[in-house]
Amino acid sequence: MTLKLASLTSVLALAAGAGLAQDMNFNRIASFPVVRNMAEGEDTARETSPEIIAATPDGMTLVYTDSPLGVLGMIDITDPANPAPLGNIALDGEPTSVVVVGNRAYVGVNTSDSYTDPSGRLAVIDLDSKTEVASCDLGGQPDSIAADKDGSFISVAIENERDEDLGDGRTGQMPAGFLVMVDLADNTVACDTLKTVDLTGLAEVSPEDPEPEFVDINGLGETVITLQENNHLVVVARDGAILADFPAGAVDLEGIDATDERGALIFTESQMGRKREPDAVKWLDDDHFATANEGDMDGGSRGWTIFAKDGTVVYESGPSFEHAVISAGHYPDKRSDAKGVEPESVTVGTFGGTPYIFVGSERGSIVGVYDATDPANPDLVQLLPSGVGPEGYVTIPERNLLVSANESDLLEDGGVRAHVMVYEYQEAPASYPMLTSAGMDELTGWGAISGMVADADGMIYAVNDSFYGYQPTIFKIDPTQTPAQITEAIRVTRKGRPAQKLDMEGITLDGDGGFWIASEGRTDRVIPHALYHVGADGEIEDEIGLPAELMAVEKRFGFEGVTKVGDTLWMAVQREWKDDPKNHVKLVAYNLDTEEWGAVLYEKAEPDTGWVGLSEITAHGDYVYIVERDNQHDVRAVTKKVYRVPLADMTPGPLGGELPTVSKELVRDLLPDLTATGGYVLDKVEGLAITPEGRAYVSTDNDGVDDSSGETMFFEIPLN
Repeated sequence: MTLKLASLTSVLALAAGAGLAQDMNFNRIASFPVVRNMAEGEDTARETSPEIIAATPDGMTLVYTDSPLGVLGMIDITDPANPAPLGNIALDGEPTSVVVVGNRAYVGVNTSDSYTDPSGRLAVIDLDSKTEVASCDLGGQPDSIAADKDGSFISVAIENERDEDLGDGRTGQMPAGFLVMVDLADNTVACDTLKTVDLTGLAEVSPEDPEPEFVDINGLGETVITLQENNHLVVVARDGAILADFPAGAVDLEGIDATDERGALIFTESQMGRKREPDAVKWLDDDHFATANEGDMDGGSRGWTIFAKDGTVVYESGPSFEHAVISAGHYPDKRSDAKGVEPESVTVGTFGGTPYIFVGSERGSIVGVYDATDPANPDLVQLLPSGVGPEGYVTIPERNLLVSANESDLLEDGGVRAHVMVYEYQEAPASYPMLTSAGMDELTGWGAISGMVADADGMIYAVNDSFYGYQPTIFKIDPTQTPAQITEAIRVTRKGRPAQKLDMEGITLDGDGGFWIASEGRTDRVIPHALYHVGADGEIEDEIGLPAELMAVEKRFGFEGVTKVGDTLWMAVQREWKDDPKNHVKLVAYNLDTEEWGAVLYEKAEPDTGWVGLSEITAHGDYVYIVERDNQHDVRAVTKKVYRVPLADMTPGPLGGELPTVSKELVRDLLPDLTATGGYVLDKVEGLAITPEGRAYVSTDNDGVDDSSGETMFFEIPLN
């Protein structure tokens, strides 16, 4: 419990004072889709994935490994806010890791024929000519590589990874992994100095089969190695002698969600004695290093640890990092029974005289920034949004830059492409998170924010959608705080139990302290298109189904937003139903007094790619405001706009007949807002709330952090 309270206190301080109590913060300034490095005419429908990333000594060029393409990618960051492509360098094999010494990149390349016949080499790439100039046979499958600070030698983790489909995925699969050390001389690799360090017989778990995962080298030339599946750590001297080795140990986790895919965020469970199974490791100084405890085989302690090199645990985050991620809306519920947010990456850097540790959550797609002035008590000072699946990081303190490589390319699902992101340490308020539940009495998870509405006091109510099918919730938000603060979670219930079969996509006030909620519906999943009258306590008091005239023409893309004008509820239908003209959708009316239905038609944009639909409707003054968006991400996005329709046009025609078409006027193109914090354009702009004073707030839906970066944007826009 102590860890939980400490986490909440830290994040509460972040939420209440980010950018106010501090002059300097890290903020994202650019996002580079690595597909831009593909040559003209090359098939951009191929998967591309930046994984491990490094920088040239002058900090002006980034190089990264791209395993699916089998290349080393390069990015010009002379102007870090506007990264430029420098193209890809083809490699004969799969690149796994890279370091840069001088004008040369040293790349671990996997050339294995099979798990039982692993092989690989260390390729030397001249970055000026973009050619391979040397290569050393490593005798096995390389994973992580590191160079010492003087550029005199390189250490390579030869993992010889196991086949996870063999033997229940257990270790004990030969050949064993080992460590390779090789000297650098005359601006290249001296292959004849290659030294193999045997790591067998050290770990308690499968001592015969060490699988080295990650390496780093301190100022004394000592290499620390994580044996992830073996749950073990080893420190090796410059001459190859083993200085220390010890188990990574285990952590008791309390206050976590340990049940997979139940569609609810419930943080009352525990996992006791959870092995750390560290992945990335980074020296903080010559005597201490930090590990990101992702887990792989049996473990994953959801946090990170600082060790002294004799094995003493100096700091253990426990679930506190995960709790911070939860409060920021980045918790990946579908990973609850496995490894939660999966901290996979860790790096360090000193900025403005302050040592920082950066911990990346692979599944939460977020970066924790810790002030490590006191390594026994590091302080979480920021959370930074990343692309999907952050894998590698590099710090460039002399330019005040942090860079993340985000490996997930969601091309096959029509999602966002893989990105490299650039952050700057700058004198400015923290731009993220924009919405948080930190500061609530209980640890409260949230995500998939959809429709919104503002009350007379300027507070906002938002609903989550069907991603949380067993925890439908109305969130009360105070938008006057920075970041906006979730202050209450009202669970939607039916006869006192969590209401199921809802797809809440719109909310409005009923005028008596309760709400009307629009459920988009999915008839193929037995989720009805419907309106629900919900009391202030969240209990469903009435359900109104659609009339036969609408059900006869319905499609799965139903109500996306609801608003109340006098005695009439107006609902926006997301996309065309069977009887709608092309690029026209219905705004459906339901009169609460007469129980009569009607509709008007709204003409939406012709999509450039994919589809365009409506995702919100909000009444204010003499207009209803409509959010119109396409389903595209990043540079492919075209339509993310707010329009307004005069109430004078909103005279519904009878269903089944010819419907009048309303006029519309552009209020705001949201594309500049969606890229204002250096990120790519998020596709799902789904919430719009307008206070009585005319302050308008927009939010995005993060899809419950499922095949999504988890980023939620919540920002104010002018209406005029």
